[in-house]
Amino acid sequence: MEKSVEFQNSAGEKQLSKEDQELVLSLPRVKNWDYPFLYQYQGFWCASEFFHGILSFQRHFQAKDTDILLATFPKSGTTWLKSLTYTIANRSRYTLENSPLLTTASHDLVPFTDLEIYGKNKFSTLEHLLTPRILATHLPYASLPHSIINSNCRIVYLCRNPLDQFVSYWHFISKLQQAADPVSIDEAFEMFCQGVQLFGPIWDHVLGYWKASLEKSNKVLFLKYEDLKEDIIYYIKKLADFIGCPFTNEEDAQGVIQEISKFCSFDNMKNLQVNQTGKLAWVENKLFFRKGKVGDWTNHLTPSMSKRLDNLMEEKFGESGLRFDDLYTITKDQKKN
Repeated sequence: MEKSVEFQNSAGEKQLSKEDQELVLSLPRVKNWDYPFLYQYQGFWCASEFFHGILSFQRHFQAKDTDILLATFPKSGTTWLKSLTYTIANRSRYTLENSPLLTTASHDLVPFTDLEIYGKNKFSTLEHLLTPRILATHLPYASLPHSIINSNCRIVYLCRNPLDQFVSYWHFISKLQQAADPVSIDEAFEMFCQGVQLFGPIWDHVLGYWKASLEKSNKVLFLKYEDLKEDIIYYIKKLADFIGCPFTNEEDAQGVIQEISKFCSFDNMKNLQVNQTGKLAWVENKLFFRKGKVGDWTNHLTPSMSKRLDNLMEEKFGESGLRFDDLYTITKDQKKN
């Protein structure tokens, strides 16, 4: 009976099949602070309630060449990336004054394929999405369905400084659990440094998409949260070009890019009524917005903790070409070339 409950997802929906339960039970597992148990599947850690959607997504999803897949590690700017991409791709359909984002949360407009569509058997959602279909996932690159890898669909990956990502995730889970005695940041940090986190280790997740972007630059666009914060106009243009919706000279002259930047800004999105109310599954929309600041980790992590993580990231990313000083930020000269 305990195992049956363990495999029931949080919304009380469909359980895993007996065959898939046996698969999950055969996997290495650990107790963790964010979920009762995490299971190691295809090299990443996953909670039992997500397996139904992930397995179904991997087995059945058929990508279209026009699809746009937004991939992120949790709490790395997912909501922002969804808002930006949706607005850019649909600007000819909707003015900002009539944007669906004013009344519908970005997580509903750009659904998670594995967690929402396949996790809840909402397959009709795929039929109703406008072209290009904009979808989202937290899955590592190596675990994406074959149809995505083998098609001409485009993948946009957004990563974030692991220090800020960890702090943001710790706050998110603490609020989500609403525990009277939440897990300490020290305990959570220890597990994080061991790579035990939902969809982690973060270094494997980031490196998977980084290497794919080097090998298939026309298919995978690799972005950094901190870079977007520093020069959002440049990256809105870059994102638009990549997804096949470039801005015209007239739009540029009229300030359309600046307007999209302001509309999709953290403060504007956070203050919209739709993001103050409503839920994504069991998660309140407002929990997806906290600070959105670069460097907030300095308010939560001790110097020894940041040094340990910095050394760990240097070890993991050292030979990849990614730099961890300011999250592998490319120089302004490189941007222009």
